[in-house]
Amino acid sequence: MEEYVVDQHVAGENFKPTKRNRNTHGVINHAAPHFASARLNGLMALYARPGRGRSVEIELDRKHSHRVVDFVRCSYLGLDNHPRIVEGAIEAVQKYGALHWSCARTRLNFNLIGELEETLSALFSARVITYSSVLAANMGALPLLASGHLTNQRKPLMVFDRLAHATLAFHKATLAEETEVITIAHNDMSALEALCREHGNVAYVCDGVYSMGGSAPIEELLVLQKRYDLFLYVDDAHGISLFGKSGEGFARSKIAGALGERTIIAASLGKGFGASGGMLMLGTPEQEELFRSFAIAHAFSASPNLAAVGAALASVQLHRTKELAALQTRLRDRLALFDSLIATGLEGSLPIRMLMIGDELTTIGAAKAVLKDGCYVSAVFFPTVAKGRSGLRVCPTAGHSIEEIEALCTTLKAILPDIMVSPPDKR
Repeated sequence: MEEYVVDQHVAGENFKPTKRNRNTHGVINHAAPHFASARLNGLMALYARPGRGRSVEIELDRKHSHRVVDFVRCSYLGLDNHPRIVEGAIEAVQKYGALHWSCARTRLNFNLIGELEETLSALFSARVITYSSVLAANMGALPLLASGHLTNQRKPLMVFDRLAHATLAFHKATLAEETEVITIAHNDMSALEALCREHGNVAYVCDGVYSMGGSAPIEELLVLQKRYDLFLYVDDAHGISLFGKSGEGFARSKIAGALGERTIIAASLGKGFGASGGMLMLGTPEQEELFRSFAIAHAFSASPNLAAVGAALASVQLHRTKELAALQTRLRDRLALFDSLIATGLEGSLPIRMLMIGDELTTIGAAKAVLKDGCYVSAVFFPTVAKGRSGLRVCPTAGHSIEEIEALCTTLKAILPDIMVSPPDKR
């Protein structure tokens, strides 16, 4: 989403400085025709009924539907329709006879959400606060980080990775009201280290696993943290549950011991976790007290609804069984199968594959042909990716059968025989 937000300063890039921190007007003018084309071709804003496994029935009209195998959802372990998680949601609502309490969390909470936060804290060895979404978690956390209350009362230089997710980048304009905001090239550790040397008080904001493929160099970031006292804010929405013995995620599994006072990890309770909502993993009691009092989504909004809480509690229990490791292994096997049939340059255990095409209308046409052949993949274009970097985003999961992945790859090869398949731009 690097062009969705325009920063005052961009380190490591040949961008011209601007007084704006957002450029919504320009984004809409450029992208609106492609969104319209995707909708007209039946690729966006679809309504469907879930089928078995990864299949869905897309409604064409009130009498007709089209069954397809879905490679769009980010339920990487196939847990979003797991019977135990669905039962957990139903049981919680039935037990309490309610779905939602309409009051701020600083006033009244279901005790079940306290149980969820305690069990997640134990599972991930952190102090966990849950939210209705990862967007809400980030919205509350980032301004507090920019305020200096997490960095010894000194406002940090806020440094964003160029490819940080939209739910992070969206807040740059707000943060710029608190402190200086800079964006650096994707995974540019040299630029980050230079800023650490120059400013001495830096907070780095990045994804753990990036939504269009690839990951943050967590080990290198930990070296910089030790050397310069760098504050790390990592959104690991796409890594949670897929890595670690307890499913603690891509980032947390690489950090030995406690998180400490200079690391916060945001994550999803949907996606790999299979429930709904978001969470923050904090390192200290002081941070938890600050967030429970002043994070906007905690102090002025309600908690996740009880169905989401019940589903998450059921997922916690599943994470404590051998089934988690089996699903993690199955996912790696499915990714390896896809990689043996289609080369994207994104091989390995990370869950997302991207087939670069370049032209937006060609991308839309390719996605439509894939859908007609029985598989649904995401046609992605600006502002989701940079201009000229459009393509097909594919999410193989543990819930897909071998036959389903083979069928998709056969279709992709037939539709895109002359397309250069390459990894996303890593600049």
